[in-house]
Amino acid sequence: MTQLDVRTSAGEAVRDAAPADGGVRGDGVRGKGLGGNSVGLMGSAVIGVSTVAPVYCLTSTLGSTAGEVGLQMPAVFLAGFLPMLLVAFAYRELNKAVPDCGTSFTWTVKAFGPRVGWMCGWGLVIATIIVLSNLAGVATSYFWLLAGEITGNSSIAALDGNKPVHIITCLTLIAVATAISYRGMTATKGVQYALVGLQLVVLAVFVVMAVRKAGSGEFATSLDFSWSWLNPFAVQSFAAFTAGLSLSIFMFWGWDTCLTANEETIGSEKTPGRAALIAMVVLVGSYLATGVAAQMAVGSGRSGLGLANPNTSDNVFAALAGPVMGPGLGVLLFVAVLASAAASLQTTFIPVARTVLAMSTYEALPASYARVHPRFRTPGRATITAGVATGVFYTVMTLVSEHVLVDTIYALGLMICFYYALTAFACAWYFRAELTRSPRDLAFKGLFPVVGGILLSAVFVKTMCDMWNPAYGSGSSVLGVGSVFVIGVGLLVLGLVLMLVMRRLSPAFFRGEVLTKATPALIVAD
Repeated sequence: MTQLDVRTSAGEAVRDAAPADGGVRGDGVRGKGLGGNSVGLMGSAVIGVSTVAPVYCLTSTLGSTAGEVGLQMPAVFLAGFLPMLLVAFAYRELNKAVPDCGTSFTWTVKAFGPRVGWMCGWGLVIATIIVLSNLAGVATSYFWLLAGEITGNSSIAALDGNKPVHIITCLTLIAVATAISYRGMTATKGVQYALVGLQLVVLAVFVVMAVRKAGSGEFATSLDFSWSWLNPFAVQSFAAFTAGLSLSIFMFWGWDTCLTANEETIGSEKTPGRAALIAMVVLVGSYLATGVAAQMAVGSGRSGLGLANPNTSDNVFAALAGPVMGPGLGVLLFVAVLASAAASLQTTFIPVARTVLAMSTYEALPASYARVHPRFRTPGRATITAGVATGVFYTVMTLVSEHVLVDTIYALGLMICFYYALTAFACAWYFRAELTRSPRDLAFKGLFPVVGGILLSAVFVKTMCDMWNPAYGSGSSVLGVGSVFVIGVGLLVLGLVLMLVMRRLSPAFFRGEVLTKATPALIVAD
């Protein structure tokens, strides 16, 4: 195991190594018994890309973003990439120091103490449950849509509208994804190579064919490429820019899965951080290429095939598949969206299960969730619990109201900004004694994370203000307050209540006796 030079805030140096299975390091970091050395750099990057679900994000967000910012949609993609990149630097530096599968939870505990850390972990867990339920619903819809396309039978495609059939199919997909995740990172990696490869190949084909269609002049709304599309200052208003930015940030969520699998990755101190950066570069490249090509082909108008057409903006690829790629190849887009949602559904279990495992290991949650399967070396109980919670959440939300489910998805951005911003600030505070040591430390451990945290905090505050308006989301309200605000803030308050309950059940963690706050900064020795 790589030896680490550990320097405390007082400047004292000791030698330490990443803890072995079940071991405890001097600063309280514990081994979890996970299967080590299961994933390399490429596998970790693929898992990061898969969790984001690029094809699904594009089909569901291209139109909405174009509707908010028009032709500046590619610029907003770049703007959303910036805070995520800055936060990724924070994750990389923290992972070098503390390669723990609890990631945001563990790091914020060690920087700011157990209460802030617990809420940060809750933000990650509840955001992931919301995403899992949404992905399961999307995969279900595209399963029946693809079945209808293949058979040429519209009645089969219409089964998605049958609520009992839809829910049963959705629960089946959740069960399959849970089973694959339960079997460990090796099984996960093999499935993901195929599904992510399919997504990127289909996107590449779509980009080429869309550019060719734009050049042929077949569509009346086709446009010539303009560098002004990459200028975020050309957006018509600040409100439109922040709305588009919020959508763009959602499109990058999930890359940090590379870090939550750090204890199962070869070279756990460096590989996950590098994989996260590779995943983000692949994502922003895919988004820019697809966004520009689609805009060149059909424009950003609100009629016809225009990306902002309200009748098709929530599922752009369903509208563009045939016209851009033809009836034969167009089916590939449906396959890619289904593969994207299914792949992400499976890998998104990784961060929630491992965060719950870490919280349980450090006594922030009941000890039963710290159990690791003896054969597969995975957090079995945490994985199954996440699957059950996802199924129950989706079923209840679907039966209560489609509007409630939609508003829950809108509230997701609040959770994402919440725990990413806390993690970014935790990086600067954790390494505060090292910021004057070199220009690199100042930039990557201090300046970049703080700027990223400020940007995400600004989006968090602006989103909360917008959520108060009942017009935000589905348009429903509770006592005159937007239901998205009620759901988003309500979920955070629920976390606060659960934290108070755990404080009574596990006082040692909340007294800072389990995972210490005053921790060293660790430097990987050459």
